[in-house]
Amino acid sequence: MGNLCCCVQVDQSTVAIREQFGKFDSVLEPGCHCMPWFIGKRVAGHLTLRLQQLDVRCETKTKDNVFVNVVASIQYRALAGKASDAFYKLSNTRSQIQAYVFDVIRASVPKLILDDAFEQKDEIAKAVEEELEKAMSAYGFEIVQTLIVDIEPDEHVKRSMNEINAAARLRVAANEKGEAEKIVQIKRAEGEAEAKFLSGLGIARQRQAIVDGLRDSVLGFSVNVPGTTAKDVMDMVLITQYFDTMKEIGASSKASSVFIPHGPGAVRDIATQIREGLLQGSSVSHH
Repeated sequence: MGNLCCCVQVDQSTVAIREQFGKFDSVLEPGCHCMPWFIGKRVAGHLTLRLQQLDVRCETKTKDNVFVNVVASIQYRALAGKASDAFYKLSNTRSQIQAYVFDVIRASVPKLILDDAFEQKDEIAKAVEEELEKAMSAYGFEIVQTLIVDIEPDEHVKRSMNEINAAARLRVAANEKGEAEKIVQIKRAEGEAEAKFLSGLGIARQRQAIVDGLRDSVLGFSVNVPGTTAKDVMDMVLITQYFDTMKEIGASSKASSVFIPHGPGAVRDIATQIREGLLQGSSVSHH
């Protein structure tokens, strides 16, 4: 209907290419335009000015011989001022861009090892963008942005990398666990040493109290009972402790059978042994 009325409509964000007798005539902006077909003018085609995106997947090899798939995302658009170049000079814009992306990626990534390729994604994207901008500007296209959105190693390589990372983390965890156990053992040893020190201190104080009590008992008994000696008092104290010990053994429900001499002569022997032990200990301490 538009052709019959010699009028044509161009949509927003689009330009139309007008020809006359097969030769480029002009670029039509959005709106309504007169198209006198009877003098050989016609619309050869339309060109969108909207931002377009092309995702390119390129397989290449790194410097350490790992095959990877590099996924690049190219955002581009046609320039309104160079619409005729964009329409006539390229028959397949997407294929042309893809070829340039392949060329740059396969020239850049083989210079890097796999870890560096991951770290230098921005540098690779910048190299691709510069090369595309320089090449595509002559064809009336602007490269808005280039992104390296993914670098995918082979599945076996990814599994190996995950295992390496897992092993490293397990090693760190083992070291941390070992340090924790070491600290626990040190603290436990320090606690045991402190407990033994306090226990020894308590035993020493207990023995000191016993000695002080025996001394007071001997002195008090000697004063109250004239004619007795310190030896008589000690024999009586040892006999009393001897019978107290036998009583405690007998009263304990968990005590096993204990066979010890229990005659008066045995008590005298025990007293003699204790006294000799004390005298020997005293002589050793003096030396």
